[in-house]
Amino acid sequence: IPFFMQGSRQACCSIKELDVFDRAREIKVDPDKPLEGVRLAALQARKTLLVPTPRLRTGLFNRIVPPPGATKEILRICATSQGIKEYSVPVGLDGKARVDLVVVGSVAVSEKGWRIGKGEGYADMEYAMMVSMGAVQADTPVITIVHDCQVVDIAEELLDDHDLTVDYILTPTRTIKTNCKRPKPQGIIWHKVSYEMLEKIPILKSLRYREKQTGKEVALQDEHSDLANANTPAALNEKAKAENTRPQAAMGSAQIGQHYVESDSLSPRLEGSGMITTVYVGNIPPSVRVSELKCALREFRATPLRLNWQGAQHRAFLDYKDKATAESAVSSLKGLSLGGNTLRVELAKNQRNKG
Repeated sequence: IPFFMQGSRQACCSIKELDVFDRAREIKVDPDKPLEGVRLAALQARKTLLVPTPRLRTGLFNRIVPPPGATKEILRICATSQGIKEYSVPVGLDGKARVDLVVVGSVAVSEKGWRIGKGEGYADMEYAMMVSMGAVQADTPVITIVHDCQVVDIAEELLDDHDLTVDYILTPTRTIKTNCKRPKPQGIIWHKVSYEMLEKIPILKSLRYREKQTGKEVALQDEHSDLANANTPAALNEKAKAENTRPQAAMGSAQIGQHYVESDSLSPRLEGSGMITTVYVGNIPPSVRVSELKCALREFRATPLRLNWQGAQHRAFLDYKDKATAESAVSSLKGLSLGGNTLRVELAKNQRNKG
């Protein structure tokens, strides 16, 4: 997002003149350099400040928490990229965020409220994820801060249904209320999300799982392509041939599933392998059943060789064939939320001797 020295402070300070800022208690502001003044204004006004994690790699938000009795200089540091790292705590899916105002950066924006970002779609995805979480409503105002030269005409053909629009544009010389009529994203458009994006943004997996549990359609971009290919004559012919061998294959997979999960001790075959690595899953709510965890593990492609369920202690242990597979499972399950709790997932501290 372009940073402009001349007039940046004036543009950011003008947000304090808006009623929507005055009324807001919880504000989400992107971590871009041009928005540093807005983050400072929010902290000085003692508002709850949420900042998205870089590229959404470790979650959705961090809440900026200045130290008690913070001076103006400390607040100024808190508003910087360094301060975001030093004075923040993560907010999980169960954090119950209720965002009253959204502030985003832009590469270009039109007076109609149509916005163009860097082209990577993170601001659009952040907003869609907030909708999915219930953190924003349809009437939650969206503001962007830009230089006057970034306010341009934008052809509507450049916009897609996932693109975020803005309600206010603040520049060094103007405050523009766009009265934008184009609707904002109403949630995550799953058929535009790829498996690659799902791997890059772990919290997306949790949101997808939650929405799937409520019966929503969550087929990904790749799955739509696979479905289209599956309906070709050649694929249908292969499917018909496979029907003859399906009962035997289905029985085998069922036996494997029963053998691998929910036993009290490692089977002799696994005990002697010498490679098993265990993953700890904690913070499991009392209301969650083992079947829900198993379903989530399948959904996140993290099915273990064996699952040791200890629901009374609000935990479970998952055994994987080696350390690399276990670490991959930890990465996949990061941010997983069940029963309103974000689960704690990490390599078990005490790895048993498998040799």
